[in-house]
Amino acid sequence: MTVLHNGLIMAAERPAFLIRDALLDRFLAGQFAQGERLNEQRLAQEFNVSRTPLREALQLLSASGLVRLEHRRGAFVHYPSLEELVEMFEFMADVEALCGRYAAQRIDEPALERLRDTVTACETAVADGDLAGYFDANRDFHRMIYDASGNSFLAAEAERLLNRLAPFRRTQLQARGRMQQSLAEHREIFDAIAARDAERAAATLRPHVALQGNRFNDLVVSYRRVQQGK
Repeated sequence: MTVLHNGLIMAAERPAFLIRDALLDRFLAGQFAQGERLNEQRLAQEFNVSRTPLREALQLLSASGLVRLEHRRGAFVHYPSLEELVEMFEFMADVEALCGRYAAQRIDEPALERLRDTVTACETAVADGDLAGYFDANRDFHRMIYDASGNSFLAAEAERLLNRLAPFRRTQLQARGRMQQSLAEHREIFDAIAARDAERAAATLRPHVALQGNRFNDLVVSYRRVQQGK
């Protein structure tokens, strides 16, 4: 997906989402300092947009916790601590496992076919080396499992966590071989759900989300660089 062209937002895409993605890249490159106030006027000029789409982008970023909005004061940079981040991933792994368990018990055939389509979209993105395409297909895959759980409260909580951790999950996908590994895990998760095997669905989803081994080490190293602005 093209975000910027010669510093300008492409009109074919919704500006707020493109601004959000451009700012996310800067957050994850450590270009903002903890507690820094974001200058809305300067950013609006830089992206060549009005304040309205910029403020919408900041609202979207606030859902991930990277921006703290204060009434009459503006938007401020907020990086969660590494401990908070690890705890969120730990909780998210259990929430996703529960969604998978329920989905395996309750999914209907049309929903299962839609879930299969998201796996196919992931396969296409991996074949094309398309990180942005994979990230979008990956989100669709997980959201469909939430919906298939048949528990609206659980699905809403999972969606909230998905949005909160989205920037960091995208960073994980940049690690060498991670897209291919993630795709292989998606196939295992889909097979478990298609087989209506609730235990296996939960058991495959939990480690798919959890921070383990090299995945944990990679996140620690990359996030410390972000916090230090390197």
